[in-house]
This record gives sequence, structure tokens and C-alpha cells, in this order.
Amino acid sequence: MPQMKKLSMNVNLSLVTLLLVSAAPVLAAEAPPGDGQHGSADPEIIVTAPFARERLSVATTVSILQGDELQRQVRSTIGETLSRQPGVSSTFFGPSASRPILRGLDAERVRILSDGIGSFDVSNTSVDHAVAVNPLLADRIEIMRGPAALLYGSGAIGGVVNMRDLRIPVEVPDSTVHVDAAAGVASAARERNLAASLNTPLGGGFVAHVDGSFLETDSYRTGGYVFSAPLRALAAEEGGDLAAQGQSRGRVQNSAGRTWDVAGGLAWIGANGANLGVAVSHLASLYGIPNSLKVGVAANDEENIRLDMRQTRVDLRGALPLGGAFKEVKLRAGWANYAHDELDETGAIGTSFFNKSWESRIELVQAKRGGWQGASGAQYFSRNFRSEGDEAYIPANQTRQFGLFTLQELDLGALKLEVGGRFEHTDVKAPPVARQRQFDTVSVSAGGSVDIGGGFRLALSLARTERAPAAEELFADGGHAATRAFEIGNPDFTTERQLGAEAALRGRGPGWRLELSGFINRFDNFIYLGPTGAEEDGLPVFQYGQADARFYGFEAEAGVTVAQLGPTRIELTGLADYTNATLLAGGGAVPRIPPLRFIGGVEASGGNVGGRLEVEHVTAQNRIAGFESRTPGWTMVNASLSWKVFGPDSGTTLQVQANNIFDVEARRHSSFLKDVAPLLGRDIRVSLRVAI
Repeated sequence: MPQMKKLSMNVNLSLVTLLLVSAAPVLAAEAPPGDGQHGSADPEIIVTAPFARERLSVATTVSILQGDELQRQVRSTIGETLSRQPGVSSTFFGPSASRPILRGLDAERVRILSDGIGSFDVSNTSVDHAVAVNPLLADRIEIMRGPAALLYGSGAIGGVVNMRDLRIPVEVPDSTVHVDAAAGVASAARERNLAASLNTPLGGGFVAHVDGSFLETDSYRTGGYVFSAPLRALAAEEGGDLAAQGQSRGRVQNSAGRTWDVAGGLAWIGANGANLGVAVSHLASLYGIPNSLKVGVAANDEENIRLDMRQTRVDLRGALPLGGAFKEVKLRAGWANYAHDELDETGAIGTSFFNKSWESRIELVQAKRGGWQGASGAQYFSRNFRSEGDEAYIPANQTRQFGLFTLQELDLGALKLEVGGRFEHTDVKAPPVARQRQFDTVSVSAGGSVDIGGGFRLALSLARTERAPAAEELFADGGHAATRAFEIGNPDFTTERQLGAEAALRGRGPGWRLELSGFINRFDNFIYLGPTGAEEDGLPVFQYGQADARFYGFEAEAGVTVAQLGPTRIELTGLADYTNATLLAGGGAVPRIPPLRFIGGVEASGGNVGGRLEVEHVTAQNRIAGFESRTPGWTMVNASLSWKVFGPDSGTTLQVQANNIFDVEARRHSSFLKDVAPLLGRDIRVSLRVAI
């Protein structure tokens, strides 16, 4: 892929080195990680809501990733960045395209937000399409479920992922210039990355912002075989060169990528809490789709397919303080022009996808009266999608959504209650096939938590939600070489409905913490994409179906301090999660559901030097859908070492990581490409984050 190698490894390593060296003289003047430039830095305060909420007292599970832990987990995609959080897997499509899966639910059932507004991409249409958010610039990522998720869309049955990037400043810097920067290299994909943002006060409450990032990878190296055992067996039957190719080890061909983005923003921040800001950004990514092995129904697959993605985006945010019964009114809006071309190995465009989206929301936040607080609002979403070329398998379509929502919370001391509701009208039409569908959906959720003593809090929530089918589920009809599938929708689908419950037990005390949660969801008219066993145009047929379904599972996290060495705390930690999903009335397992997983480790933190050693074990997935293959289990050992360069309260951290130390072969059952694209092999990563 010569187009991706214009910048050599040496040049990029030199850029990384230059950033580290140039930052060194001014590191001593850095601001602590909790300064105003980063909004709330408290890991127990939820910011994905109109008003601040305590994570431990909400009715459903919330995960927050920030600071050193975010630095350790950050990867080139949002899916892989979050894939080690409780209940989260990913659609892993190589190092450049990966979307999070929450409790077995993906695509339309998981809303991905950029600072509270949609990502405005087409990642929901196909797993090879990258999400248009950049984890390298993330300041904080939150994963939410339950009543608060209804603020952002009735379709967010799985939950909401909100990445905060601070492109619209939230505070006036105390210093002349405030800089956040990060740089890193990694061995498995020969990755090199740079990211930096700058805020500077202009006087009169105005603050200017600029940021940019660059990331480049070569084709990544995996542990063990590139192709799965069933695929190797098929290749062996055909013999010859194909049999030899099936035994490939090492690098996954055509998986290189290059991504860059740049943004500028301007905000006015008043002394009384009023603010108004705007940001303009541009993101570009060129990446390959890992090559397959040409056996069986994949014999006509193309090789060396690349995607060339571009997005220009405008964001607006404002707030105005009020008096009386209401605290403030908040406005958030965004517009984006997105396009990507799918290129063949000659560089010729085979198919192009275009998407123009607009989303706006207004929230009226109530003043807290006694223990009662809440917010209500309205949201409008518009999406114009079209595709052109050989594989325009989704006809041009327009989606319009209007929603009304509310979230109310009542604090009675030991008992806290919350309720959420949303009405949404959706209009989906596809003029080329002369079809139009309209849906009215109503979703409600309620829950509460109670202090039961001994440092424990028990939470319970119930939800009844409805989701309108997406245009892709209704109108898809055609082959898509990038995913190696012929996809067929159904324009007569009805509304998907879900009745769910979740219980959580949270506890913490001196030297220990525990969080257990269990959930069950019963779906009517659940929409899924599954293989049929048929073949069309040399591609396996995947058809959207609708059936009743049941999901249940659990998540568990715990930690206990076993030693205190000065400021350094030694802690044993554990995590486990599991999802079981069944299509009822004899339908069998839901496709691509992640299996049982365990992560256990020992971690040192709190001092200048910290570290972590952990073992991750994912069991085999033998509970599979029709025409789906089992996925073997695997065990990885990972280690990391961190150094707070200017003390434990410093915002500058140097980290060295060794992931998949024993170079094992590992595949995600939730990935469409699990048979041809394993996870990364042994990966040595070095990263530095700086706040000045």
C-alpha cells in the first residue's frame, strides 16, 4: 500500500521524539490533572447528563475512563479503547475500524457521542466503516445505561458512549497558554501517534482553542496463524498455493492506516455561568480492510480494499442561567458533511458513501428543590445518506427524528429515585425504491438506589423502550466486498420493543471496592443480521431478520488493597462479564455474542512510579448461531509501568506497556472478520501525556 507509506517510520519517530524533547523544558509549569480546563476530573461524577450526578448512587451501571487509565487503554479506535471495560466488546475490523458492543448490543442500539452530540458517520451501516471520533484527543469517556440514556435517543437500548474532547473550552485558562499533548509508539502495527491541543485566553471571557493529531500504522502483526483453523482446513483441501497461504503467520496484509484531524474553536465564558462556543474540525482517514483467504464462497472477494474517509464538522454549545424554578437552559448542536470512498487495489473508486447530518438539542434544567432535580428537553436529528458505485447496496435515504425527553431525580437521603421518559417520531424514506415508513415510539425507565449499610448500596432499574428500524435494516439489498457479505434488509419491519431490568450492588470502604450487576432484557421484534448459508454474487448472504429475543448476563468488578508502601498502594483487582442472547421460538443463539471473560491483576498506584500485571482469559464461544463458527478461547498476559515525572499529583505521565506478552493467537467472536483478522500479537507501547 504505497499511498500509506509516504511518511517513513524514521520520520514519524523523529516527530515523536521532537515533541517529547520540546515539551521537557516547560513541564515543571504544568497544571494538575484536575484543573478547570478539563471540567470535572472526579471519577465519581457523571458529566453525560444535564446536571452532575454521583456515579455510585445512580440506578444503573456507569463506567468512566480518564487520566492514567485512559492513557493505558487508549487505542486507535473507540471500540478497542473501551473493549476492556465491564460488559464491553468490539466489532474489531483491524486497527482502524472498531465500534463498541455493550452487553451484546451494537450498531443502532449503542449511541456514540462526541461531547454530548452524535458522531455523524456511517459506522452504524457496516462494521468496516470507522467511527468518526478520535480517542487520542479524548479527555474522558463515559458509558451510560438506564434512564439517563433516554436523553440521547430511544434507540440507545444498549447504552450511550460519550467521548469528551473539550474542543469548545469550558473554562478560562489561568495561564497565558494551556497545552495538553500526547505521543506514542507501538510495535505490533509499527504505530506512531501525536496529538496536542491548546487553549489561550483572549480577554473579555473569550478563549481560543486549536488541536490536531496524527496516527499512522503499518499492517499489524498477530500472534499465531493469520487465518482460523476452519479456513486453513478449507485451504488445505484445495491444496497448492492456497494451502500454503492458509498457513500464513505474522502480519495481516492490507491492514495499514493513516488518520489525521485538525480543529479550531472559540468560546465566550461569562462569570455567571453563561457561555457560548463553536468549533470547526476536519477528520481524514485512509485504511485497509484485512485481506481474506480465497476459498469457498469467498472466491470472488477482492483484495487490497481501502477506505478513504473524510468528515468536516461544526459544533455549537451554549448555556444561559435562569431564575426561579429553572437553573439554566442548555443548547447543543452539530452539523457534519461525511464521505468515504472504497478503493480497489489500483486506487480506483468502486463505491462512495455520502452522509450529511444535523442534530440539535435544547435542555431546560430545573433548579434543585429539596431533594428534587431534573431536566427536560427536545431533540431534532436529520440524516441524508446516499451511495454511488458498484456496491451501493443501500439506496439513498433520509431520516428525520424529533424527540421530547425528561429525566427526574429525587434524593430522599438513603433512598434515591430516578425516572426518564422519551417520545420520538421517526420518518425514514428511500425515494429510489419508493418506500417511506413512519414510527412513533415511547420509552420509559425508572429506578432507584438505597444505602443498605456496611458501605453497600443496592440499585434496581426497569425500562420499557421502543426503537424504530434504521434505514440500513429496512432497505439494504446488495453485495459489500469490504465486509465480504451480501446484505438484505426488510422494508416491512415493525418497531422493536424491549422490557428490561437491572440490579446492581455497589460497595466500598477503606482498602476495598466491589460492584456487581445483573441484567435481563426481553425483546419483541428484535432485529438482527445473520448468515443464511446461501451465496449471492460470490458472497455469503446475511439477512436482517426480526424475532423475539432474550438477553441476560452479569458484570463484576472488585479491588482490595493488600499493602501500602508509603504513598504507593498495592491492589488486587478482578473483572468478569458474560452475556447470553437467544432468539426465542426455536431461533437459537443470537449471532456474534461475546463469551464469558475474566481479567485479574495486581496494580501499584498513588506514588511517582506505578505499574500493573494482569491476565485476561476469554472462554471459547461454543454457543453459536446457524452457519456461524465457534471461536476458541484464549489467555493474554499484559504488563505496564508508569512514571509520574514531576510527582504523584503531576499531569505528566510516561507509560511503557507490554501487551499479549506471550504472543498468543486471539480472535473476537463479535467480529465479522474473526476468521481472517485476529487481535494484535505482542505489542510494546510507549506513551507520554503532558499538561502544561
